Amino acid sequence: DYHIFEHSFKSDRDRNRYSTRPPIDYQHSTMSTPSETEPLPPEPTAATTGGDNDGTNNLNNNDDSDEKKSNNNDNDNNKKSTNGNELPLDWTKPSNTAPCEVITLPRDVCPYAEDETDLTIVGTHGRKLTKMGSDLSSTCPDLSTLVLRSHLLSRMEGLGQFNKLEVLELYDNSIGTLEGLEAVGSTLRVLDMSYNVIRDMEPVKHCPNLTELYLAQNKLKSIAGLRNLSKLRKIDLGANRIRIMDEEELSGLTNLEELWLGKNKIEEIDGIKKLTKLRRLDVQANRLTKIQNLSKQAETLEELYLADNGIKDDGAAATFRTLSFPQLTVLDMCKNRLTTTSPFSNLLSLEELWLTGNDIKTFADVRYIENLGAREGACLEGIYLDHNPVSKEFEYRKVLLKMLPSLQQIDADRVDANMFGGGVGGMPSLEERMKGMQQAAFDLALQQQGRQKSEGD
Repeated sequence: DYHIFEHSFKSDRDRNRYSTRPPIDYQHSTMSTPSETEPLPPEPTAATTGGDNDGTNNLNNNDDSDEKKSNNNDNDNNKKSTNGNELPLDWTKPSNTAPCEVITLPRDVCPYAEDETDLTIVGTHGRKLTKMGSDLSSTCPDLSTLVLRSHLLSRMEGLGQFNKLEVLELYDNSIGTLEGLEAVGSTLRVLDMSYNVIRDMEPVKHCPNLTELYLAQNKLKSIAGLRNLSKLRKIDLGANRIRIMDEEELSGLTNLEELWLGKNKIEEIDGIKKLTKLRRLDVQANRLTKIQNLSKQAETLEELYLADNGIKDDGAAATFRTLSFPQLTVLDMCKNRLTTTSPFSNLLSLEELWLTGNDIKTFADVRYIENLGAREGACLEGIYLDHNPVSKEFEYRKVLLKMLPSLQQIDADRVDANMFGGGVGGMPSLEERMKGMQQAAFDLALQQQGRQKSEGD
């Protein structure tokens, strides 16, 4: 769900631009005041006013300059204490150096030992790296995990001598090019370069043993460098500018289980015929108008995310009415152009069906999936129909629960005995529970009354 990625992220980019503030005890400071140290200015005379009879004009003209001089004298006096020492006020002045121009290396932020195997530094306010440093791999050659997340890094460097590095995460930086992967690619298992400004992913071809690759929220326009990465199990290329699912690049990913391509510019699901182990597919927030080319994944697909597209009823029916998808448990079709639930009537294994923000108007348009929640052994536990016209119908949730008894969740509400004021699934109604509590309180009062009476006797 990329609108959450969007994470949360950059608020800590504004860094502390002030030097370290020294401790000052202002409460007990003996700062002098202008009245104590500054003599009063002399009265203006004709000699000081340029010869005017009364000196009024020149005095008025010099008011501003006199005031400035007085203010300067005040400031000078305020900077000094009674013993003549200046107060340290440099911390109040903004630095002229931009944060990214200050060279900050990993050792400046987080001291580490030469035998480190796991180095994780997450950038926080005033604690950002600007360079990785060319000596990192020589000082910590045994690192297996290197995480430098949320910093101001613009280049990948210092990777040359790592021979055991398996996890490299430079998430949320300003890196524009994948560099140095030739040196560490043979050992890398996980590479996370999300939230950078990378335009070319071709260098990932140097990482033949990758199992997970994350390049979300970059500036990629095409899929490249993947064709020989047969060990990949998970790829996240969401929030880029990709238009085509390139079959030449994807066909070699025979072990791929998760493919995340949300928030791109893809118009057609394609190029995945050989991805026969795919379990999760995300193509939400693209430009799809129909669901197609999923026949090879019909037996393995467990979760399918297609929200925020332009898919109509016939665009969904062509695939879902001909293929049963026996493992599919989650289907997200929110914010499309659906007017009925008929395309999903054969998806008997569904546990969650997301249809928020479509154009489903009546309960008759929902009744097509009645068998998903009413038959013996029904799996459907949650349905989301909010922001459809039908959600404004009278007793909307009550009618849905009667139609689909297996439901445990309707939109944002959990189904329980209190939802409609009546018992569900053998549970007592709210009225019955209130009566029981009232009777219990009455019985307790009688017991206390009897106890007090016996003590009095």
